[in-house]
Amino acid sequence: MSQRLTVPAGRGLAVALAAGARLRIVNTPGTQVVDTWAFAMGDAYEYLSMEHCREVLQRIVFEPGDVLLSNRYRPMLELTADSSPGGHDTLIAACSRAMYARSGAGEDHANCADNLAHALEGHGHLIPFTPAPWNLFMLAPVRDGRTIDYVRPTARPGDAVAITALMDCLLVCSACPDDVYPTNGGDGTPRDVHVELLD
Repeated sequence: MSQRLTVPAGRGLAVALAAGARLRIVNTPGTQVVDTWAFAMGDAYEYLSMEHCREVLQRIVFEPGDVLLSNRYRPMLELTADSSPGGHDTLIAACSRAMYARSGAGEDHANCADNLAHALEGHGHLIPFTPAPWNLFMLAPVRDGRTIDYVRPTARPGDAVAITALMDCLLVCSACPDDVYPTNGGDGTPRDVHVELLD
């Protein structure tokens, strides 16, 4: 039996996972970007690291069957299935108050960095930085080996990424509120997505 949790539009959600837990992150409306992090249970300074994953996998985009690592090179998550067109970005920083202020969108804009901080605070953690997120359903392809293109997601309603936890961890998802770059949603409007816990 599965449990279905909602990640509200423009907000974040933290889910505690035991090693072996299986889940799906469902792009319910299609095209919504979901910034995603994982932290070792009880130690927020060990986290899913895009840099370490890219180094070991020798790719900037992950595929089903890939084991994703922490910043201490320990297996954290396995990407087991992906019904979307793929291409989930691993390069771009989470949106933040500073990003929106720089773009002229104001300093109080909802953002993924704050969503992460609030989710961690709810579990008793406070870290002074924002690790690079795994930007599920976001497309930022590298052109000519040097230029990043920002494009709208192509995920369809109901597309999902399936993940297995390889250690006890805290998974955090943010239904990205970005309406500045052309990387989120059909029109930049954030929408609810869902996390389905399968065990």
